[in-house]
Amino acid sequence: MNKSYLSTINSPQDLKNIPLAELPFVCREIREKIIECVSCTGGHLASSLGAVELIVALHYIYDSPYDKFVWDVGHQSYAHKILTGRKDSFHTLRTYKGISGFPNQNESEHDAFIAGHANTAISAALGMLTAIDKQGKDGKVISVIGDATLTGGMAYEALNNAGHLKKNFLVVLNDNEMAISKNVGGISKYLNKIIAAPFYNRLKKDIEEFIKKIPSIGHNVVKTSHKVEETIKGLIVPGLIFEELGFRYFGPVDGHNVIELIELLKSIKDNQEPIFLHLITKKGKGYKPAEENPEKFHGTVPFDILTGKAKTKNNTVSYTSVFGDAILSMGEKNSKIVAVTAAMCSGTGLTEFGEKYPDRFYDVGIAEQHAVTFAGGMAKEGLRPVVAIYSTFLQRAYDQIIHDVCLQNVPVCFILDRAGLVGADGPTHHGVFDLSYLRCIPNITVAQPKDGNELQSLLKTAISHNGPFAIRFPRRPIPVPLTDTEAELIPIGKGELIKNGTDATIVTIGNHVYTAKEISDELAVKGFNIGVLNARFIKPLDKKLLKSVLHNNKPIITIEDNALSGGFGSAVTEAVHELGYHSVPILRLGLKDEFIPHGDFDSLYSLCGLDKEGIRKSVLDFLQAISSRSFLAYSE
Repeated sequence: MNKSYLSTINSPQDLKNIPLAELPFVCREIREKIIECVSCTGGHLASSLGAVELIVALHYIYDSPYDKFVWDVGHQSYAHKILTGRKDSFHTLRTYKGISGFPNQNESEHDAFIAGHANTAISAALGMLTAIDKQGKDGKVISVIGDATLTGGMAYEALNNAGHLKKNFLVVLNDNEMAISKNVGGISKYLNKIIAAPFYNRLKKDIEEFIKKIPSIGHNVVKTSHKVEETIKGLIVPGLIFEELGFRYFGPVDGHNVIELIELLKSIKDNQEPIFLHLITKKGKGYKPAEENPEKFHGTVPFDILTGKAKTKNNTVSYTSVFGDAILSMGEKNSKIVAVTAAMCSGTGLTEFGEKYPDRFYDVGIAEQHAVTFAGGMAKEGLRPVVAIYSTFLQRAYDQIIHDVCLQNVPVCFILDRAGLVGADGPTHHGVFDLSYLRCIPNITVAQPKDGNELQSLLKTAISHNGPFAIRFPRRPIPVPLTDTEAELIPIGKGELIKNGTDATIVTIGNHVYTAKEISDELAVKGFNIGVLNARFIKPLDKKLLKSVLHNNKPIITIEDNALSGGFGSAVTEAVHELGYHSVPILRLGLKDEFIPHGDFDSLYSLCGLDKEGIRKSVLDFLQAISSRSFLAYSE
């Protein structure tokens, strides 16, 4: 093929001008574009490669943005971005001020709903369709979900509601995990052709209406015929559960045959009832390294296209790997330790624990609410569950944290990976609210280690503690190398004074402890004597240690990777006032009341004023303002 079709496509309308028989070539070009760009920027490759034919077919049949596509976790939507006017900017994927790795309504009118968390698309799409109908508007709404979506209860809540409302609503299941034999596939393919045909559906409806008019027996005959159809389909296809929820089920269908997919979509487009379309696809389709190792290429760093190998070797040690090694070591000594995660085994460092202790490892799928309550139940009966979930995803289980763990006051240890800014995945994944949403809950202890050794000690402390305990850490390397020091129990709420100061004290947590020490040393050359206090515990705070640095109303500077509203700085401010120091000048550095975009770490920290240069400037301005008695402008 010498002709380039993709070069002629700048909108979904352009796609419709391409002959049906040529669409496989378009799919191939899109795949090449995705592989080329993601190899440079990194991103979610395997899922997007598996959804190319589906996206081409949807745009060929429907009219975006008049018709709306709602994605469940939008990392499968790269082809959608390419077909909707972002082809020429696709090389900026996930870079600072470039296009987002997820659907973003601020980026394009074709992105109907922001999607970075799973289980949301059916609810959102049904809500949008209901609003369209209520206002007498036209336009269809299509929800595209993945098989992992169906591990979460919210998806079934929405399916149940949609089946009850009986709207013209299409849910497409992009299933890239289920195996299906050729025989079953062939039979179901033939069956789908029959039951999707407009003639069949018109005839079926007409016959049903005629039979219903027969006195006494009509309705019972129709009901029996439905049961017969369901029984036949139940023997052949796995969709009976969706039929029971009120959907017409079609599938499983080959999700990589774009021409047959278009024919099927065309035949069911105008059905006036909820439709569930089940596709079978392959993660990483069209790129052998991704097909062979879809987990590695789910979210990948930049890589060499020929070999699939990462372009740069990462020799740094992450907090995640330190946690993984620590829980493995502690698990050898304590058989009551069990690990729980929600479809994030490798991402949270639990792969080796799961391999060594399969009977003590539980990956519950994308079901964070269940994960938390499940852990609460195990803790209630004597086990020591460690629940490792990304900070942004633990938000989804907030009620369960309160009701099923903290109210019960049971020893569940929460590991909040990806706390703080996470970089290229952007606002749906930044873990910048956990300090605010956790520290207000009774009974829970909340801590953040300054380095790998302190993480090991905090984990040992958490597992020994008879109550809820949360440890957060960033998606960053540990700031200093690990030592051979044995992990030790840290008294709950005990901070650490790194350096005393006569002019001011920086009170902080995590990686910022080392940054604060560097800034303190640099400003000493300018004549400022600034102390550094590693709080370690956000809740409870070490008020005794804090009081020791407050004499003479000495200024306080707090630094955190969290929203300022209700975060660590707020906790310190409250404690300072409770201690009776109402005139202490306080500067709180953290994230303002806005969503932070995607981009590389250096750009985002600079944007937020949380890089070393930004912090140093803020501290200097603050101290100079105090010396000129205008510090009140900096107190909030």
